[in-house]
Amino acid sequence: MSARTSVVLAGGGTGGHIEPMLALADALLRRGAVMGGLRITCLGTARGMETRLVPARGFDLRLIPPVPLPRRPTVDLLRVPGRVVRSVSETRALLRELSADVVVGFGGYVALPAYLAARRARVPVVVHEQNALPGLANRIGARVAARVAVTAPGTPLHGAEHVGMPLRTAISTLDRPARRAEARAAFGLDADRPTLLVFGGSQGAASLNRAAVGAADALAAAGVQVLHARGPKNTDVTVPPRAAGHAPYVVVDYLERMDLAYAAADLALCRSGAVTVAELSAVGLPAVFVPLPIGNGEQRLNALPVVEAGGGLLVDDADLSPSWIEEHVIPMVTDPATLVRYAEHAAAAGARDADDRLADIVLEVAGT
Repeated sequence: MSARTSVVLAGGGTGGHIEPMLALADALLRRGAVMGGLRITCLGTARGMETRLVPARGFDLRLIPPVPLPRRPTVDLLRVPGRVVRSVSETRALLRELSADVVVGFGGYVALPAYLAARRARVPVVVHEQNALPGLANRIGARVAARVAVTAPGTPLHGAEHVGMPLRTAISTLDRPARRAEARAAFGLDADRPTLLVFGGSQGAASLNRAAVGAADALAAAGVQVLHARGPKNTDVTVPPRAAGHAPYVVVDYLERMDLAYAAADLALCRSGAVTVAELSAVGLPAVFVPLPIGNGEQRLNALPVVEAGGGLLVDDADLSPSWIEEHVIPMVTDPATLVRYAEHAAAAGARDADDRLADIVLEVAGT
């Protein structure tokens, strides 16, 4: 290992790739302070969320040409080889410039050229897969990787090791009971009412919005207060103001402080993206998961380990309705003993130290 270890992280595109990348970067930064020398560089593209998120967290971002991978055979597939050659060439030059000791990829169109460039430059690779059903880039990367870490046990990747999902310390160290009063006050919620958190990812989810708003009166009648993140574009999602003494229904566009949202809640109604499932289980917050009904079914597979462990429920998007919430969610959120049992099982299925475990693997590989 060189005097100053150089770690290159490839995880641009969506929040599902970027958040675990940044959680690992934070863990490596903590190690670097002890080791006395560690250089961390993130790879991304000009069109991804990383252009905003990575600099905001204080990490160096270098841009490479994207290589979108069509899910189905189309004419665009014919353009992929040329794009790969260009992106791999530029990424390989960047790895030489950075004197990279290890490349860590999180999948997506940034990771694939990083894996191929690292192989040509003889730089060892570590792969982290967030979803229970891996994407094409990580299936390729696993074949050339020194180590392969996965979030969900049983993920079908060559050489997979179950590590968990790297999470921000604001989430992984969250003490929900200790922060509950602060969190509920921050959102204008009552201190002692059963609380349902509804969110559908950063953009919201129309089916969750419709079902939750449609059940608003039934939730209020049961004394359940709601914190509902509708998504910034869904300004038509509203609930009439409640009279004093009634259970609040608080609608926000977006939740900047997910740690406080989790601390405020007793139960979540949400999609089952990999980061969402990992965060909820890590903090021990039970959930009703509503997998995204499109794609390859990965969201259902993400939620299954937690649901099978007794940490939540699973409902198909087509079956979610106001009456379903009234029949299933209200009895659950208003029964303290049931909530405690589900919370214990959710926490048992979670992992709070995946960032440090993955950092150990990365630094071990960098030293070989």
